[in-house]
Amino acid sequence: MLRDWVYSQVSMNAYHWIMAIHIIGVVCWFSGLFYLPRLFVYHAMAKDKTSQDNFKIMEYKLNYFIMHPAMAVSLISGIFLMHFYFIRQHLIPTWLLSKLVLVLILFIYQMFCGHYIRAFKADRNVHSHKFYRFFNEIPSILLVAIVILVVVKPFTGGWVGIDI
Repeated sequence: MLRDWVYSQVSMNAYHWIMAIHIIGVVCWFSGLFYLPRLFVYHAMAKDKTSQDNFKIMEYKLNYFIMHPAMAVSLISGIFLMHFYFIRQHLIPTWLLSKLVLVLILFIYQMFCGHYIRAFKADRNVHSHKFYRFFNEIPSILLVAIVILVVVKPFTGGWVGIDI
């Protein structure tokens, strides 16, 4: 009995630390997801070589030194947080599966960002600044949907049949 209580206290303490790390990672990741496409807008509008070279450096550093590590922290800490659901319920709630689908879309979005960085680097960009203005809105929409899923949990009644 005492052992179970101690385990649950340690578990909850670890859960809160992992949640804090997850939120920090998500905030950093989304900061990059909001800013990088904005850089693409300005890069697509830039005419002089010096500005274009500066944008290439900024885009590369933002993506590989901030966004990729933040994404990794978000994904790894998210996997650990899902572990707590498995311990308690042995099922995955429907809202969490929905969130995971949106996170997968975010991951794909970041891969597209990497593609556009490589295109700009090779001076092969084919999109206008208007395209990148639209492209810039995708993370905002996904963020709203993810926050609603996590906070409101609209599918609370459902547990999708991943039974361990």
